[in-house]
Amino acid sequence: MEKKTGWNLDTSYRSLPATFFTLQDPEPVRAPELVVLNEQVAESLGLDAEKLGADVLSGNEIPNGADPLAQAYAGHQFGHFNMLGDGRAVLIGEQITPGGERFDIQLKGGGRTPYSRGGDGRAGLGPMLREHIISEAMHGLGIPTTRSLAVVTTGEPIYRETEQRGAILTRVAASHLRVGTFQFASRFGEVDDLLALADYALERHYPEGIDAPNRYLFLLKEVIKRQAALIAKWQVVGFIHGVMNTDNMTISGETIDYGPCAFMDTYDPKTVFSSIDAQGRYAYGNQPPIAGWNLARFAESLLPILHDEQEESLKLAQNAVLEFPKLYESHWLNGMRAKLGLFNSEEGDRSLAEDLLVLMNKHQADFTNTFRSLTLGREESDLFKTPDYAVWKEQWKERLGRQDETMEASRQRMRTSNPSVIPRNHKVEEALKAAVEEDDLTIMNDLLAVLKDPYAYSSDQEEYCAPPSPSNRPYRTYCGT
Repeated sequence: MEKKTGWNLDTSYRSLPATFFTLQDPEPVRAPELVVLNEQVAESLGLDAEKLGADVLSGNEIPNGADPLAQAYAGHQFGHFNMLGDGRAVLIGEQITPGGERFDIQLKGGGRTPYSRGGDGRAGLGPMLREHIISEAMHGLGIPTTRSLAVVTTGEPIYRETEQRGAILTRVAASHLRVGTFQFASRFGEVDDLLALADYALERHYPEGIDAPNRYLFLLKEVIKRQAALIAKWQVVGFIHGVMNTDNMTISGETIDYGPCAFMDTYDPKTVFSSIDAQGRYAYGNQPPIAGWNLARFAESLLPILHDEQEESLKLAQNAVLEFPKLYESHWLNGMRAKLGLFNSEEGDRSLAEDLLVLMNKHQADFTNTFRSLTLGREESDLFKTPDYAVWKEQWKERLGRQDETMEASRQRMRTSNPSVIPRNHKVEEALKAAVEEDDLTIMNDLLAVLKDPYAYSSDQEEYCAPPSPSNRPYRTYCGT
Protein backbone atom coordinates (compact mmCIF):
# COMPACT_ATOMS: atom_id res chain seq x y z
CA MET A 1 0.00 0.00 0.00
CA GLU A 2 2.85 2.38 0.85
CA LYS A 3 4.39 1.92 -2.60
CA LYS A 4 1.05 2.56 -4.26
CA THR A 5 0.48 5.65 -2.13
CA GLY A 6 4.00 6.92 -2.69
CA TRP A 7 5.38 7.02 0.83
CA ASN A 8 9.17 7.08 0.80
CA LEU A 9 10.02 7.88 4.38
CA ASP A 10 13.36 8.31 6.08
CA THR A 11 14.21 9.15 9.70
CA SER A 12 17.48 11.07 9.61
CA TYR A 13 16.51 13.06 12.72
CA ARG A 14 17.02 9.89 14.73
CA SER A 15 20.74 10.10 13.93
CA LEU A 16 20.95 12.94 16.46
CA PRO A 17 21.66 12.25 20.14
CA ALA A 18 18.62 10.86 21.95
CA THR A 19 18.29 14.01 24.05
CA PHE A 20 16.73 15.78 21.05
CA PHE A 21 13.62 13.61 20.81
CA THR A 22 11.38 11.00 22.36
CA LEU A 23 10.00 8.13 20.32
CA GLN A 24 6.27 8.70 20.33
CA ASP A 25 3.42 7.24 18.30
CA PRO A 26 0.40 9.45 17.67
CA GLU A 27 -2.53 8.72 19.96
CA PRO A 28 -5.29 6.89 18.04
CA VAL A 29 -8.50 8.77 17.43
CA ARG A 30 -12.07 7.52 17.38
CA ALA A 31 -13.41 8.24 13.90
CA PRO A 32 -11.09 10.20 11.56
CA GLU A 33 -12.62 11.87 8.53
CA LEU A 34 -10.82 13.75 5.80
CA VAL A 35 -11.83 17.42 5.57
CA VAL A 36 -9.11 18.93 3.38
CA LEU A 37 -6.54 17.30 1.14
CA ASN A 38 -4.01 19.51 -0.64
CA GLU A 39 -3.55 17.67 -3.91
CA GLN A 40 -0.82 20.05 -5.11
CA VAL A 41 1.28 19.36 -2.03
CA ALA A 42 0.60 15.62 -2.28
CA GLU A 43 1.81 15.59 -5.88
CA SER A 44 4.95 17.57 -5.04
CA LEU A 45 5.74 15.00 -2.35
CA GLY A 46 5.28 12.11 -4.75
CA LEU A 47 2.09 10.93 -3.05
CA ASP A 48 -1.07 9.68 -4.72
CA ALA A 49 -3.79 11.94 -3.34
CA GLU A 50 -6.53 9.46 -4.15
CA LYS A 51 -4.90 6.79 -1.99
CA LEU A 52 -4.16 8.97 1.04
CA GLY A 53 -6.63 7.95 3.69
CA ALA A 54 -7.82 9.51 6.92
CA ASP A 55 -6.35 6.66 8.98
CA VAL A 56 -2.78 7.54 8.01
CA LEU A 57 -3.38 11.29 8.13
CA SER A 58 -4.77 10.97 11.64
CA GLY A 59 -1.99 8.72 12.90
CA ASN A 60 -4.22 5.69 13.37
CA GLU A 61 -2.04 3.88 10.84
CA ILE A 62 1.72 4.39 10.52
CA PRO A 63 3.23 4.05 7.02
CA ASN A 64 6.20 1.73 6.51
CA GLY A 65 9.46 3.57 7.00
CA ALA A 66 8.00 5.94 9.57
CA ASP A 67 9.47 6.14 13.07
CA PRO A 68 7.32 8.68 14.90
CA LEU A 69 8.90 10.97 17.46
CA ALA A 70 8.34 14.20 19.34
CA GLN A 71 11.10 16.78 19.18
CA ALA A 72 12.60 18.53 22.18
CA TYR A 73 13.41 22.23 22.06
CA ALA A 74 13.41 25.31 24.24
CA GLY A 75 12.84 28.98 23.56
CA HIS A 76 12.12 32.49 24.67
CA GLN A 77 8.37 33.06 24.84
CA PHE A 78 7.63 36.78 25.06
CA GLY A 79 11.21 37.25 26.23
CA HIS A 80 11.16 34.53 28.93
CA PHE A 81 13.14 31.32 28.51
CA ASN A 82 11.25 28.03 28.84
CA MET A 83 11.81 24.36 28.24
CA LEU A 84 9.38 23.39 25.47
CA GLY A 85 9.07 20.65 22.84
CA ASP A 86 6.41 19.11 20.63
CA GLY A 87 3.51 19.20 23.05
CA ARG A 88 0.90 18.19 20.50
CA ALA A 89 2.82 17.29 17.39
CA VAL A 90 4.41 14.06 16.23
CA LEU A 91 7.00 13.86 13.46
CA ILE A 92 6.06 10.83 11.38
CA GLY A 93 9.21 10.93 9.28
CA GLU A 94 10.85 12.67 6.36
CA GLN A 95 9.37 12.15 2.91
CA ILE A 96 11.95 11.87 0.14
CA THR A 97 10.35 13.24 -3.02
CA PRO A 98 10.88 11.87 -6.53
CA GLY A 99 13.28 14.80 -7.05
CA GLY A 100 15.33 13.84 -4.01
CA GLU A 101 14.12 16.62 -1.69
CA ARG A 102 13.46 15.92 1.97
CA PHE A 103 10.42 17.22 3.89
CA ASP A 104 9.25 16.64 7.44
CA ILE A 105 5.78 15.14 7.75
CA GLN A 106 4.28 16.15 11.08
CA LEU A 107 0.88 15.47 12.61
CA LYS A 108 -0.18 18.56 14.54
CA GLY A 109 -2.76 17.65 17.14
CA GLY A 110 -1.51 14.08 17.27
CA GLY A 111 -1.90 13.66 21.02
CA ARG A 112 0.07 13.93 24.23
CA THR A 113 3.86 13.71 24.31
CA PRO A 114 6.38 13.99 27.15
CA TYR A 115 6.56 17.71 26.32
CA SER A 116 2.83 18.42 26.65
CA ARG A 117 3.20 20.13 30.04
CA GLY A 118 -0.28 19.09 31.11
CA GLY A 119 -1.95 19.76 27.78
CA ASP A 120 -4.19 17.31 25.97
CA GLY A 121 -2.02 17.21 22.84
CA ARG A 122 -5.00 17.89 20.61
CA ALA A 123 -6.10 20.69 18.29
CA GLY A 124 -9.40 22.12 17.10
CA LEU A 125 -10.82 22.13 13.59
CA GLY A 126 -11.04 25.92 13.28
CA PRO A 127 -7.38 26.62 14.12
CA MET A 128 -6.16 23.80 11.88
CA LEU A 129 -8.19 25.11 8.93
CA ARG A 130 -6.89 28.58 9.71
CA GLU A 131 -3.30 27.37 9.42
CA HIS A 132 -4.21 25.66 6.16
CA ILE A 133 -5.66 28.88 4.71
CA ILE A 134 -2.91 31.24 5.84
CA SER A 135 0.01 28.98 4.95
CA GLU A 136 -1.44 28.43 1.47
CA ALA A 137 -1.90 32.19 1.11
CA MET A 138 1.74 32.72 2.07
CA HIS A 139 2.81 30.15 -0.50
CA GLY A 140 0.78 31.97 -3.15
CA LEU A 141 2.48 35.23 -2.19
CA GLY A 142 5.87 33.63 -2.76
CA ILE A 143 6.86 33.70 0.91
CA PRO A 144 8.78 30.68 2.30
CA THR A 145 6.41 28.71 4.49
CA THR A 146 5.49 25.34 5.87
CA ARG A 147 2.48 23.90 4.09
CA SER A 148 -0.57 21.84 4.90
CA LEU A 149 -1.04 18.45 3.28
CA ALA A 150 -4.34 17.65 4.97
CA VAL A 151 -6.77 18.34 7.78
CA VAL A 152 -8.83 15.54 9.30
CA THR A 153 -11.40 15.59 12.06
CA THR A 154 -10.92 13.05 14.84
CA GLY A 155 -14.49 12.29 15.84
CA GLU A 156 -13.62 13.46 19.35
CA PRO A 157 -14.28 16.78 21.09
CA ILE A 158 -11.61 18.96 22.65
CA TYR A 159 -12.19 21.50 25.36
CA ARG A 160 -10.80 25.02 25.38
CA GLU A 161 -13.02 27.99 26.31
CA THR A 162 -15.78 25.97 24.67
CA GLU A 163 -16.17 22.49 23.28
CA GLN A 164 -14.63 22.17 19.81
CA ARG A 165 -14.33 19.51 17.16
CA GLY A 166 -10.97 17.80 17.34
CA ALA A 167 -8.75 17.87 14.26
CA ILE A 168 -5.24 17.03 13.07
CA LEU A 169 -3.26 18.93 10.49
CA THR A 170 -0.53 17.23 8.46
CA ARG A 171 2.20 19.85 8.23
CA VAL A 172 4.98 19.70 5.65
CA ALA A 173 8.22 21.54 6.39
CA ALA A 174 11.74 21.73 5.05
CA SER A 175 12.48 20.79 8.66
CA HIS A 176 11.29 21.65 12.13
CA LEU A 177 14.73 22.77 13.30
CA ARG A 178 14.27 25.99 15.24
CA VAL A 179 16.35 28.60 16.99
CA GLY A 180 14.85 27.00 20.08
CA THR A 181 16.31 23.62 19.13
CA PHE A 182 19.78 25.14 19.35
CA GLN A 183 18.91 26.90 22.58
CA PHE A 184 17.88 23.53 24.00
CA ALA A 185 21.18 21.98 22.93
CA SER A 186 23.21 24.83 24.36
CA ARG A 187 21.34 25.03 27.67
CA PHE A 188 20.63 21.37 28.43
CA GLY A 189 23.07 19.36 26.31
CA GLU A 190 26.80 18.81 25.98
CA VAL A 191 29.04 20.49 23.42
CA ASP A 192 29.01 17.26 21.41
CA ASP A 193 25.22 17.48 21.21
CA LEU A 194 25.45 21.03 19.90
CA LEU A 195 28.06 19.99 17.34
CA ALA A 196 25.88 17.11 16.17
CA LEU A 197 22.86 19.40 15.78
CA ALA A 198 24.83 22.05 13.89
CA ASP A 199 26.33 19.46 11.54
CA TYR A 200 22.87 18.02 10.93
CA ALA A 201 21.46 21.48 10.14
CA LEU A 202 24.30 22.14 7.71
CA GLU A 203 23.85 18.82 5.93
CA ARG A 204 20.11 19.33 5.68
CA HIS A 205 19.90 23.02 4.73
CA TYR A 206 23.35 24.43 3.94
CA PRO A 207 25.50 21.57 2.57
CA GLU A 208 27.64 24.08 0.68
CA GLY A 209 29.00 25.23 4.02
CA ILE A 210 30.21 21.88 5.32
CA ASP A 211 33.72 22.49 3.98
CA ALA A 212 33.80 26.19 4.92
CA PRO A 213 36.81 27.35 7.01
CA ASN A 214 34.40 27.91 9.91
CA ARG A 215 31.32 25.88 9.14
CA TYR A 216 29.41 26.99 12.24
CA LEU A 217 29.99 30.66 11.53
CA PHE A 218 28.77 29.90 7.99
CA LEU A 219 25.61 28.37 9.46
CA LEU A 220 24.98 31.43 11.62
CA LYS A 221 25.46 33.83 8.72
CA GLU A 222 23.23 31.85 6.37
CA VAL A 223 20.38 31.63 8.87
CA ILE A 224 20.66 35.39 9.39
CA LYS A 225 20.51 35.96 5.62
CA ARG A 226 17.42 33.81 5.18
CA GLN A 227 15.60 35.37 8.09
CA ALA A 228 16.41 38.90 6.88
CA ALA A 229 14.87 38.04 3.51
CA LEU A 230 11.86 36.35 5.12
CA ILE A 231 10.96 39.16 7.52
CA ALA A 232 11.26 41.72 4.72
CA LYS A 233 8.76 39.68 2.69
CA TRP A 234 6.38 39.70 5.66
CA GLN A 235 6.63 43.45 5.99
CA VAL A 236 6.00 44.31 2.37
CA VAL A 237 2.70 42.40 2.34
CA GLY A 238 1.53 43.45 5.81
CA PHE A 239 1.75 40.02 7.45
CA ILE A 240 1.82 39.92 11.26
CA HIS A 241 3.01 36.63 12.73
CA GLY A 242 1.77 37.39 16.20
CA VAL A 243 4.01 35.13 18.28
CA MET A 244 7.64 35.49 17.22
CA ASN A 245 9.07 33.41 20.03
CA THR A 246 12.47 31.87 19.34
CA ASP A 247 10.90 28.43 19.05
CA ASN A 248 8.85 29.80 16.13
CA MET A 249 11.88 30.85 14.06
CA THR A 250 13.17 28.15 11.73
CA ILE A 251 16.74 27.43 10.67
CA SER A 252 15.50 26.83 7.11
CA GLY A 253 14.01 30.32 6.76
CA GLU A 254 10.39 29.15 6.46
CA THR A 255 7.45 30.80 8.18
CA ILE A 256 6.12 28.39 10.80
CA ASP A 257 3.43 28.14 13.48
CA TYR A 258 0.38 30.04 12.30
CA GLY A 259 -1.27 30.81 15.61
CA PRO A 260 -2.54 34.37 16.19
CA CYS A 261 -1.29 35.60 12.81
CA ALA A 262 -3.24 37.92 10.51
CA PHE A 263 -2.82 40.41 7.69
CA MET A 264 -3.03 44.12 8.32
CA ASP A 265 -5.92 46.11 6.87
CA THR A 266 -5.47 49.77 7.86
CA TYR A 267 -1.78 50.63 7.92
CA ASP A 268 -0.43 51.17 11.42
CA PRO A 269 3.01 50.00 12.60
CA LYS A 270 1.52 49.39 16.06
CA THR A 271 -0.99 46.85 14.78
CA VAL A 272 -1.36 43.82 17.06
CA PHE A 273 -3.97 41.10 16.63
CA SER A 274 -2.90 38.53 19.21
CA SER A 275 -5.05 38.47 22.32
CA ILE A 276 -2.05 37.54 24.48
CA ASP A 277 0.30 40.26 23.21
CA ALA A 278 -0.94 42.98 25.53
CA GLN A 279 2.30 44.96 25.36
CA GLY A 280 2.64 44.82 21.58
CA ARG A 281 5.97 43.02 21.66
CA TYR A 282 5.20 41.37 18.33
CA ALA A 283 3.41 44.29 16.65
CA TYR A 284 3.91 44.75 12.91
CA GLY A 285 6.54 47.47 13.32
CA ASN A 286 8.46 45.44 15.91
CA GLN A 287 8.91 42.34 13.76
CA PRO A 288 12.31 43.27 12.27
CA PRO A 289 13.98 44.14 15.60
CA ILE A 290 12.43 41.10 17.27
CA ALA A 291 13.86 38.91 14.51
CA GLY A 292 17.25 40.47 15.21
CA TRP A 293 16.81 39.75 18.94
CA ASN A 294 15.92 36.13 18.19
CA LEU A 295 18.97 35.75 15.95
CA ALA A 296 21.15 37.09 18.74
CA ARG A 297 19.82 34.25 20.90
CA PHE A 298 20.72 31.83 18.09
CA ALA A 299 24.23 33.28 17.96
CA GLU A 300 24.54 32.89 21.74
CA SER A 301 23.64 29.22 21.48
CA LEU A 302 26.50 28.71 18.98
CA LEU A 303 29.17 30.45 21.07
CA PRO A 304 30.73 27.20 22.36
CA ILE A 305 31.49 26.03 18.81
CA LEU A 306 32.22 29.24 16.88
CA HIS A 307 35.81 29.45 18.13
CA ASP A 308 38.06 27.87 20.72
CA GLU A 309 38.67 31.26 22.34
CA GLN A 310 35.61 32.65 24.13
CA GLU A 311 36.41 36.29 23.34
CA GLU A 312 36.91 35.55 19.65
CA SER A 313 33.73 33.48 19.54
CA LEU A 314 31.77 36.37 21.01
CA LYS A 315 33.28 38.79 18.50
CA LEU A 316 32.36 36.53 15.56
CA ALA A 317 28.80 36.20 16.85
CA GLN A 318 28.34 39.91 17.41
CA ASN A 319 29.68 40.84 13.98
CA ALA A 320 27.38 38.32 12.31
CA VAL A 321 24.28 39.53 14.15
CA LEU A 322 25.12 43.16 13.39
CA GLU A 323 24.69 42.33 9.69
CA PHE A 324 21.00 41.51 10.15
CA PRO A 325 19.67 45.12 10.15
CA LYS A 326 21.66 45.92 7.01
CA LEU A 327 20.49 42.78 5.23
CA TYR A 328 16.90 43.33 6.26
CA GLU A 329 16.99 46.98 5.20
CA SER A 330 18.32 46.01 1.78
CA HIS A 331 15.62 43.38 1.22
CA TRP A 332 12.86 45.65 2.50
CA LEU A 333 13.94 48.62 0.41
CA ASN A 334 14.21 46.50 -2.72
CA GLY A 335 10.73 45.17 -1.98
CA MET A 336 9.36 48.68 -1.59
CA ARG A 337 11.09 49.81 -4.79
CA ALA A 338 9.33 46.98 -6.61
CA LYS A 339 5.99 47.96 -5.06
CA LEU A 340 6.52 51.50 -6.40
CA GLY A 341 7.63 50.35 -9.85
CA LEU A 342 11.26 51.34 -9.44
CA PHE A 343 13.99 49.40 -11.22
CA ASN A 344 17.15 51.21 -10.15
CA SER A 345 18.22 52.68 -6.84
CA GLU A 346 18.60 56.24 -5.64
CA GLU A 347 19.56 57.61 -2.25
CA GLY A 348 16.11 59.09 -1.63
CA ASP A 349 14.15 55.89 -2.24
CA ARG A 350 13.88 55.02 1.42
CA SER A 351 12.38 58.42 2.22
CA LEU A 352 9.98 58.13 -0.71
CA ALA A 353 8.68 54.79 0.58
CA GLU A 354 8.55 55.87 4.21
CA ASP A 355 6.79 59.13 3.37
CA LEU A 356 4.01 57.16 1.71
CA LEU A 357 3.68 54.91 4.75
CA VAL A 358 3.47 57.96 7.01
CA LEU A 359 0.64 59.29 4.87
CA MET A 360 -1.13 55.96 4.94
CA ASN A 361 -0.89 55.90 8.72
CA LYS A 362 -2.03 59.50 9.06
CA HIS A 363 -5.07 59.02 6.82
CA GLN A 364 -5.85 55.46 7.96
CA ALA A 365 -5.44 54.02 4.50
CA ASP A 366 -5.68 50.33 3.75
CA PHE A 367 -2.19 48.90 3.25
CA THR A 368 -2.86 46.38 0.48
CA ASN A 369 -5.44 48.46 -1.37
CA THR A 370 -3.27 51.58 -1.44
CA PHE A 371 -0.59 49.77 -3.39
CA ARG A 372 -3.23 48.00 -5.47
CA SER A 373 -4.70 51.39 -6.41
CA LEU A 374 -1.28 52.76 -7.33
CA THR A 375 -0.71 49.69 -9.49
CA LEU A 376 -4.01 50.09 -11.31
CA GLY A 377 -3.86 53.88 -11.49
CA ARG A 378 -7.12 54.15 -9.52
CA GLU A 379 -7.06 56.86 -6.89
CA GLU A 380 -10.29 55.97 -5.11
CA SER A 381 -9.70 56.20 -1.36
CA ASP A 382 -9.70 59.31 0.81
CA LEU A 383 -5.91 59.26 0.97
CA PHE A 384 -5.66 60.15 -2.70
CA LYS A 385 -7.77 63.27 -2.22
CA THR A 386 -5.42 64.88 0.29
CA PRO A 387 -2.89 67.67 -0.45
CA ASP A 388 -0.25 65.54 1.28
CA TYR A 389 -0.69 62.80 -1.26
CA ALA A 390 -0.61 65.24 -4.18
CA VAL A 391 2.84 66.39 -3.05
CA TRP A 392 4.06 62.82 -2.64
CA LYS A 393 2.67 61.80 -6.02
CA GLU A 394 4.67 64.50 -7.78
CA GLN A 395 7.83 63.25 -6.10
CA TRP A 396 6.99 59.70 -7.15
CA LYS A 397 6.34 60.74 -10.76
CA GLU A 398 9.65 62.60 -10.85
CA ARG A 399 11.42 59.55 -9.47
CA LEU A 400 9.82 57.28 -12.08
CA GLY A 401 10.92 59.73 -14.76
CA ARG A 402 14.57 59.33 -13.76
CA GLN A 403 14.77 55.71 -14.87
CA ASP A 404 15.03 54.25 -18.37
CA GLU A 405 12.07 51.89 -18.09
CA THR A 406 8.66 52.92 -19.34
CA MET A 407 5.62 53.51 -17.16
CA GLU A 408 4.10 50.38 -18.64
CA ALA A 409 7.11 48.39 -17.42
CA SER A 410 6.78 49.98 -13.99
CA ARG A 411 3.10 49.04 -13.82
CA GLN A 412 3.96 45.44 -14.69
CA ARG A 413 6.63 45.39 -11.98
CA MET A 414 4.06 46.69 -9.52
CA ARG A 415 1.53 44.05 -10.57
CA THR A 416 4.00 41.29 -9.69
CA SER A 417 4.94 42.93 -6.38
CA ASN A 418 1.63 44.22 -5.00
CA PRO A 419 -0.93 41.48 -4.30
CA SER A 420 -4.44 42.19 -5.45
CA VAL A 421 -5.80 40.03 -2.63
CA ILE A 422 -4.69 38.86 0.78
CA PRO A 423 -6.53 36.60 3.24
CA ARG A 424 -8.59 39.40 4.74
CA ASN A 425 -9.39 38.64 8.34
CA HIS A 426 -13.15 38.96 7.93
CA LYS A 427 -13.07 36.65 4.90
CA VAL A 428 -11.03 34.07 6.79
CA GLU A 429 -13.46 34.19 9.70
CA GLU A 430 -16.41 33.85 7.34
CA ALA A 431 -14.85 30.77 5.77
CA LEU A 432 -14.01 29.19 9.12
CA LYS A 433 -17.47 29.80 10.54
CA ALA A 434 -19.13 28.07 7.58
CA ALA A 435 -16.67 25.16 7.67
CA VAL A 436 -16.77 24.55 11.42
CA GLU A 437 -20.38 25.32 12.24
CA GLU A 438 -22.12 24.26 9.04
CA ASP A 439 -19.74 21.73 7.45
CA ASP A 440 -19.74 23.99 4.40
CA LEU A 441 -16.32 24.20 2.74
CA THR A 442 -17.53 26.20 -0.25
CA ILE A 443 -16.57 29.61 1.13
CA MET A 444 -13.13 28.37 2.18
CA ASN A 445 -12.46 26.71 -1.16
CA ASP A 446 -13.51 29.85 -3.04
CA LEU A 447 -11.19 31.91 -0.85
CA LEU A 448 -8.29 29.52 -1.43
CA ALA A 449 -8.90 29.68 -5.16
CA VAL A 450 -8.40 33.44 -5.32
CA LEU A 451 -5.44 33.30 -2.94
CA LYS A 452 -3.65 30.78 -5.14
CA ASP A 453 -2.53 33.57 -7.48
CA PRO A 454 -2.79 36.83 -5.53
CA TYR A 455 -1.07 38.78 -8.29
CA ALA A 456 -3.57 37.83 -11.00
CA TYR A 457 -5.68 41.00 -10.71
CA SER A 458 -8.59 38.97 -12.03
CA SER A 459 -12.25 39.96 -11.92
CA ASP A 460 -13.13 37.16 -9.50
CA GLN A 461 -10.76 38.69 -6.95
CA GLU A 462 -12.65 41.98 -6.76
CA GLU A 463 -15.08 40.97 -4.01
CA TYR A 464 -12.17 39.80 -1.85
CA CYS A 465 -10.40 43.17 -1.97
CA ALA A 466 -12.81 45.14 0.20
CA PRO A 467 -11.66 45.85 3.74
CA PRO A 468 -13.98 44.95 6.62
CA SER A 469 -16.83 47.21 7.64
CA PRO A 470 -15.91 49.74 10.35
CA SER A 471 -16.18 48.36 13.87
CA ASN A 472 -15.61 49.62 17.38
CA ARG A 473 -14.24 46.21 18.35
CA PRO A 474 -10.67 45.50 17.26
CA TYR A 475 -10.04 42.19 15.51
CA ARG A 476 -8.43 39.64 17.84
CA THR A 477 -6.69 36.35 17.15
CA TYR A 478 -5.91 33.52 19.56
CA CYS A 479 -3.20 30.92 19.97
CA GLY A 480 -5.50 28.08 19.04
CA THR A 481 -2.99 26.47 16.70
